[in-house]
Amino acid sequence: MKKIILISAFLAGGAGLTAKAGDTTNVYHSPANIKVPKGFEATIIADELGRARHIAAAPNGVLFIKLERLKNGRGILRLQDADNNGSYEKVTSFGNYGGTGIAVKNGYLYASSDDAVYRYRLNENMEVADTGKPEAIVTGLLNKRQHSAKAIALDNNNHLYVNIGAPSNACQVADRTKGSPGQDPCPILDSAGGIWQFSADQPAQSYKEGKRYATGLRNVVGLDWNSNVNELFVVQHGRDQLATLYPELYNDKQSAELPAEELFMVKDGANCGWPYCYYDGQQQKKVLAPEFGGDGKKEARCADMVQPLVAFPAHLAPNALLFYTGDKFPARYRNGAFIAFHGSWNRAPLPQEGYYVVFVPFEKGQPAGKWEVFADGFSGLTEVKSPNDAKHRPCGLAQAPDGSLLVTDDVKGTVYKISYKG
Repeated sequence: MKKIILISAFLAGGAGLTAKAGDTTNVYHSPANIKVPKGFEATIIADELGRARHIAAAPNGVLFIKLERLKNGRGILRLQDADNNGSYEKVTSFGNYGGTGIAVKNGYLYASSDDAVYRYRLNENMEVADTGKPEAIVTGLLNKRQHSAKAIALDNNNHLYVNIGAPSNACQVADRTKGSPGQDPCPILDSAGGIWQFSADQPAQSYKEGKRYATGLRNVVGLDWNSNVNELFVVQHGRDQLATLYPELYNDKQSAELPAEELFMVKDGANCGWPYCYYDGQQQKKVLAPEFGGDGKKEARCADMVQPLVAFPAHLAPNALLFYTGDKFPARYRNGAFIAFHGSWNRAPLPQEGYYVVFVPFEKGQPAGKWEVFADGFSGLTEVKSPNDAKHRPCGLAQAPDGSLLVTDDVKGTVYKISYKG
């Protein structure tokens, strides 16, 4: 894999991200109070939906949203703009399970709970005929609450990809405990900490029918199949608490800035290094984790792990990845990647960061320029001190049939539509 590392730098004193802002004269404050590049407009098309996680758009414009928690006893929403006025006023719900993943593919709606993936047959109007009887495609996936979201993606060859997050920070004997050693080999990797591949249409699958497609990934909530190059791409949530667990090696500022959040292309058999390694964006290399004898500098086994295509600042929580295939945005956006960052909780003493959607230009499956913040202002705050203060937090992304970009928020259940007006 060609290695292209794009690192953002922090201003002195942690005042902000140098890669975050462009020319402020080229930023448009849209009707939804979201800052987008000049020529774009952000509007709100639905609101107060519940803990809206990922979103999928059907070919006829109907939207499906997965709720993390049940609302009125239901976990899947179907939204329709029945009068074509730009507001999705017709909302129906079904599914008695919470979760994150949702996708529309080949006449089916796929949705995940925290331990299973189901599918529903759709009719020509993108309606589910029998909402009470989903087909269980995969069941029995590991769910120990920490990193339990089962994000999903589908390729064009009838495969389903499922993230199974590691219920651990760094695979210590006692999780998140100072002085507790790392387990080597890490037993968690047998059933979590990676991406599993299953058949998209075979019912009643479990681990034994699936395949561990990629490993060494602590937690992936954002993943997408890139049809331009026919490969799976993922963004990883990096580990926490370096200074808390190893104060002799890291100070608080280093812990706030390490490790990088990573964007990978993952092929069959890929090993991205968790828990043994993390990516240091300042040194621009993957180093050995302290739980396994690392000192913040040595690479050891980590030199042989899959390296990131892009390294983002630490602890931003990438929760969705979408490759844009439409033709309604300017040409530079074609086949590029949008990433929704949910926002940090552990960047003290620096301000919390994230709470925005970024764009990475791509050509032939490789980054073709620096990443940039595309849509900002979701938090509603000049500075976020605690994630609980944020008014909105981006979580899901989808491309609508009209070529616009859809963004969900899992604080108030808002859905934003970002369109290009020229």
